[in-house]
Amino acid sequence: MMTVLLTAGPTREPLDPVRYLSNHSSGKMGYSIAEAAAKKGCRVILVSGPTNLDIPDGVDYIPVETALEMHQAVGHWVGQCDIAIFTAAVADFRIAEYSEQKIKKSPGQETMTLELVKNVDILASVRADFKYEGLLVGFAAETENVLENARIKLQRKGCDLIFANDVSNTKIGFNSDQNALHLISADKEIDLGEHSKAHLADLIMEHCLDCQESKS
Repeated sequence: MMTVLLTAGPTREPLDPVRYLSNHSSGKMGYSIAEAAAKKGCRVILVSGPTNLDIPDGVDYIPVETALEMHQAVGHWVGQCDIAIFTAAVADFRIAEYSEQKIKKSPGQETMTLELVKNVDILASVRADFKYEGLLVGFAAETENVLENARIKLQRKGCDLIFANDVSNTKIGFNSDQNALHLISADKEIDLGEHSKAHLADLIMEHCLDCQESKS
């Protein structure tokens, strides 16, 4: 049985007990891929940030909140997997110093400055730190120069495949049931077109399984 690791959803980086930094990721693409992989007979380990989605049937669900928690979970599970697919929208930064009490505004205060520190790059760490040798698949959610940025990400992070999409288009991507993807590898680029995320998830798994078969 093929084992697939998936990351999905956003991360939340707490500022104080009532506030956090996050993003617009709904997790729909990652959960759709998890469901598609399970239907194809794979064991699926889904490491997910907070979403409002139902957990797909037949997957091992690992809930996390922060980027550091996601990084730890990936490090624990990725060595057991044949394919690792990273769809999560991970926060690039977190607060330098978490406040144990609610951050209050002072009378007359018009601005606030927060010091942020860089989070670990989970996708880049899979090859570099965890020494993963299986099929590594990333997603590039871009707002400009989509294909160019995706090609750079493919090489810089040691991926076998990158699926790129333009999240500046409000009709697809974040929170939508539709998406439009380009598949990019070292030797090919394929426009998968605009479809439902469920249909694209099937296409993604077909390409991943084919690539894993040729890789092994």
